[in-house]
Amino acid sequence: MTHFCLPKSGDRLWPLIHPFEADRPAFWTSGGPLSQGQIVERAAVLAPRLPDRPFAINYSEARDRFAVGLLAAWSRGQTAVFPADRTERSLSMLRASAPDVYCLADGPLPAGGGVSVTVTAAAGVGGSLGAIQPVHVALERRAVMIFTSGSTGHPTGNDKTWAMLVAGAKTIPDLVGLADCPHPSIVATVPNQHMYGFETSMMYVLQGGASAHAERPVYPADIARCLRDVPSPRVLVTTPVHLRALIESGCALPEIDRIVSATALLSEDLAGAAERRLKAPVWEIYGFTEAGSVAGRRTTAGAEWTLRRDLLARQNNEKQYVEWPALGQRIPFPDVVEIIDPGRIRLHGRSQDIVNVAGKRASLAGLTAQLLEIDGVEDGAFWLPSEDMGLGVVARLAAFVVAPNNTPDRIRRELSRRMDPAFIPRTIVQVEALPRNATGKLPQESLRQLAASHLRRHAAK
Repeated sequence: MTHFCLPKSGDRLWPLIHPFEADRPAFWTSGGPLSQGQIVERAAVLAPRLPDRPFAINYSEARDRFAVGLLAAWSRGQTAVFPADRTERSLSMLRASAPDVYCLADGPLPAGGGVSVTVTAAAGVGGSLGAIQPVHVALERRAVMIFTSGSTGHPTGNDKTWAMLVAGAKTIPDLVGLADCPHPSIVATVPNQHMYGFETSMMYVLQGGASAHAERPVYPADIARCLRDVPSPRVLVTTPVHLRALIESGCALPEIDRIVSATALLSEDLAGAAERRLKAPVWEIYGFTEAGSVAGRRTTAGAEWTLRRDLLARQNNEKQYVEWPALGQRIPFPDVVEIIDPGRIRLHGRSQDIVNVAGKRASLAGLTAQLLEIDGVEDGAFWLPSEDMGLGVVARLAAFVVAPNNTPDRIRRELSRRMDPAFIPRTIVQVEALPRNATGKLPQESLRQLAASHLRRHAAK
């Protein structure tokens, strides 16, 4: 695959779809394939209907309608806004901070009122698609404002230029071992508005030659159906939570050529089980909202991550950062990493994720991974509050576990075989489900609420 290089002179414009072939499928729907030309045509019809406002919050869930709204807004010079979630609270906060926003949606909004435009499946103007061409926009333009998921604290907005989005999309095939597969079919269990989902199921379609199923299946049976809807080579873009459920479901699946996972680290055991059950190599993407996709690895091949070819891992004194030479940017790592060389790293957990107990250090993610290895544990998470949360007790490690057929004592015994005694949780709370969001992450605020409702009862005993 030719390495993408930003234009160095001239108008520095880049098309919204590249490479563009009017008849090539972009999305697969219940009514059949939708071509690149049809997407461009529908966006051209929608664009004049959009209000003359600078920011468009794109809530559309169907990927084809999301793309049509996205291209229409970009062709009008507007910035697409992706909130952290679909809650009324998030929408209210956005409207309060930027009253000149409007909403694009293909269904009911999380809150009434405000300016909104419904994106439908209406056809374009008709005629020959050969005359259709995608709009070109400036690479320096702010194309997206995307908010973090809140898994490490309060959601914050991050601006992305068109150049940043294009560069990220062009490097995805290399990151996940698909450089020799120019036209994969994507089925993604992650939403359009999350950076991982946006890059792999939207920008990869617009800038990488892939096509994608318009739906976002979550349940195993729906994932299987969507995989059958698209042609080979098939790529499943998912998360550890969805992947575990698919493995355990026993659903009959068509041939899968690649599995891609992100949002949380996969254990080697889970990746190996997925490769045996689904008969496809499992690759992971490591990234964060501020930089997008940063590195990739085949999980069963080892702990090292290989950075994108246009990025470098650097360290200056105690600070570690991703250097983006083509854009002249340095973006701090939010994680504790070991830099092997500028092109390779190892991950040791989020900086906010590292806990120190009795002089010993571990990451909450690493402890959680060992918890999930226990037979009968369907889901779980370690938790260490930053303060006593008004419970009147010293903050200590706790674990929330979905394990209907296990007891806290058995879980504690199994953990003692896997980790240092210092990290065995004093409190193990069994719950029916964890409050994961659409990408399988556990927002900090949701965990705080879960802890507040359960730990007070345990503290009182």
